[in-house]
Amino acid sequence: MSATNLEQVIQAAGNPVHMLRNSQIGAYVYPVVASEFSNWRSEQWAWQHSAVLFDQSHHMVDLFISGRDGLKLLSDTAINTFGNFEVNRAKQYVPTTPYGHVIGDGILFRLAEEEFVYVGRAPAANWLMFNAETGGYDVDILKDDRSPSRPMGKPVRRVNWRFQIQGPNAWQVIEKLHGGPLEKLKFFHMSEMNIAGRKVRTLRHGMSGAPGLEIWGPYDEQEEIRAAILEAGKEFGLIPCGSRAYPSNTLESGWIPSPLPAVYTGDKLKAYREWLGADSYEATGAIGGSFVSDDIEDYYLNPWELGYGPFVKFDHDFHGREALEQLDPATQRRKVTLAWNAEDMGKIVSSIFAPEGEQYKFFDLPLANYASSNYDRVVDADGTTVGLSMFTGYSWNEKAALSLATIDHEIPEGTELRVVWGEENGGTKKTTVEPHKQFEARVVVSPIPYSKVARDTYQEGWRTQRK
Repeated sequence: MSATNLEQVIQAAGNPVHMLRNSQIGAYVYPVVASEFSNWRSEQWAWQHSAVLFDQSHHMVDLFISGRDGLKLLSDTAINTFGNFEVNRAKQYVPTTPYGHVIGDGILFRLAEEEFVYVGRAPAANWLMFNAETGGYDVDILKDDRSPSRPMGKPVRRVNWRFQIQGPNAWQVIEKLHGGPLEKLKFFHMSEMNIAGRKVRTLRHGMSGAPGLEIWGPYDEQEEIRAAILEAGKEFGLIPCGSRAYPSNTLESGWIPSPLPAVYTGDKLKAYREWLGADSYEATGAIGGSFVSDDIEDYYLNPWELGYGPFVKFDHDFHGREALEQLDPATQRRKVTLAWNAEDMGKIVSSIFAPEGEQYKFFDLPLANYASSNYDRVVDADGTTVGLSMFTGYSWNEKAALSLATIDHEIPEGTELRVVWGEENGGTKKTTVEPHKQFEARVVVSPIPYSKVARDTYQEGWRTQRK
């Protein structure tokens, strides 16, 4: 009898680590949006120097939550405070398990008193739906799933299109579209603007480090809105950004998008594993990288390790509160950027041109991740593991290979460490892994955000805000 839920999948596999490290799901895909509109180098350059149009219409789950218990559901499942969550505000949503480990994250929009939208990856959406169904909440949930990774020619539809206009020239484009001045609301506040004769909802955002907007509306209007934005943006150097460059933006701004959802163990989570399908993100996802442990719990992370520590507020009851109250924030690993040594990067990249030499794990550009969740060992001079490198790629703006990592708290900026690049014994059986040899690349512990532009302008932003 074939497995129907995650718990059965784990039991059949014997060990969730072996299951996930050898998953056959293939590459993580940002669906539907063209890979490149010009080239990924120019598209990266534009978000720091002119303006870009990001198309976020397809790669995230939209979860529409309505009803009198909507706010209670969100508050009960998140580390964040909800005392300041007013209508026309947004908030980063970070849920933890009863054991205090992070499940995922996303963005919450409060559209009306009893109307919310969660936008983000599947793990946090799944946790919300489970608790809504089993926790006795008076809410209605509508799930608009992310577009298929490989639609195979079939039409794709969503409830909403979702764009962002970002970059140093973004506000000039926005005001031209609007037909006049538009108030620069505080970060993560919502309003409306005019585009092509339509009222469009807005969220004050700044994904590229400069003031910008996230905008959305009915899916059928997307082409009309897109055309208007591109036309208005011509004189300001705005270009569309493809799905190849888009996810590498976070290397400069500092958000770790895909920690492993910490749900594979624990009696308190058994009912959740039985609720999750055998085809769920959690059951089919992949772990990649040089960090190897037979204990899946060694891949779990708490909020401080991912940079979410300032969000933890003990002003309300939530899943995981008691476990988090037992931790000393000052001793937890901390999130950093690792800047990779250029000479070592040259050795990794050039190995594909040396048929008689060592073949190192392929480092794709601009994003080198090859699994749903990425865990590479960060080691000191003695070879001791002092952290985990979790999201890796290349910034044309910084002319550097970068990775986002969590490392031991006492290691200062400027320290040289090494990332073990590639997997053990020639690589696991994932379809994204070719035979290769591991390589220890020198890296320097650097700030988050790495980009000076982002550091200077995110001080009131969602990467650093204390909410």
